[in-house]
Amino acid sequence: MPHDQDQAREGRGIMKDKHILVTGGFGFLGSHLVERLLVDEDARVHVVDNLSTSPLDHEAFVRRVNDPRLTYDVLSIEDFFARGSFGPYQEIYHLASVVGPVGVLGHAGKITKSITDDTYRVIDIANRTNARLCDVSTSEIYGGGRDGYCSENDSKIITPKVSVRLEYAVAKLACEIALVNTCKVSDLFAVIIRPFNIAGPRQSGKGGFVLPRFIKQCLAGEPLTVYGDGGMIRAFTHVIDVADGIVRAARHGRRGEAYNIGNPQNKISIRELAERTVRITASESRIDYVDPKALFGPLFEEANDKYPDADKAMGELGWRPRFDLDTVIRDSVEYIRAGRLD
Repeated sequence: MPHDQDQAREGRGIMKDKHILVTGGFGFLGSHLVERLLVDEDARVHVVDNLSTSPLDHEAFVRRVNDPRLTYDVLSIEDFFARGSFGPYQEIYHLASVVGPVGVLGHAGKITKSITDDTYRVIDIANRTNARLCDVSTSEIYGGGRDGYCSENDSKIITPKVSVRLEYAVAKLACEIALVNTCKVSDLFAVIIRPFNIAGPRQSGKGGFVLPRFIKQCLAGEPLTVYGDGGMIRAFTHVIDVADGIVRAARHGRRGEAYNIGNPQNKISIRELAERTVRITASESRIDYVDPKALFGPLFEEANDKYPDADKAMGELGWRPRFDLDTVIRDSVEYIRAGRLD
């Protein structure tokens, strides 16, 4: 049952339909979240996305969804906010952000302002409309945790080497702190999720994401490019599981709390992921070990090892990841083989 604080908040402006705002709703994760939200008959979903990082043909996606309850603006959050007409919203999901180990490189020095400015705008919209806010942060805020193991109870580590990737992580962490403190001094209801290595259909390799790159290389019979020695540890989580975790956090999470959303059972090294992708695709591609800085320049940095403690999400939200790693890979292969853009 909701806490008393939450019940008081939910009692304001009760409406028959649930109006929902999703920033970044045409992105890889955002599009799956939109589909998850529209499962509920009372949902009315409005997407704001400037398409700067979206891998989708958003018009094809909207046609395929074919639901009048989905509306959208192709706008930046800044322009949407400047318009000054909002809601009413009961839920806001904030996903809009630069993204990807390669995708962030072109935004060096500007990431902090972009992420923090947009988050403050979304906080303002949530306060004006009395909406529950779910902020999608990043597992990068742990800085690698304890030899890769990351629990919500762990310290947030800022690594000594300054990089573009660190700017992204620190900007996300600053926004988390601002959200939690705003909850303490206002009526804002906000929760935070930290996803771990989302993968699945619609993910593009353009931002530097590893699984779609491996799959495309396998299907083309090209060598798989593994960075360094491939020993980096990750826990790949199906995008459908992550979308479900986001909704559960928004609706059942505790105010001002953060939740890891990741599948610890899918823990694997990148080298082993390459080998498994070759096996599942029945490819004859070889595996090459390369220096990513030779490909992307000196600003590129690999993430530290990371895999989640997901007990908090499982215990408090009733969240359970359903998809094992082979399913994540097979679903991604099927999408890429079909050549779909939505």
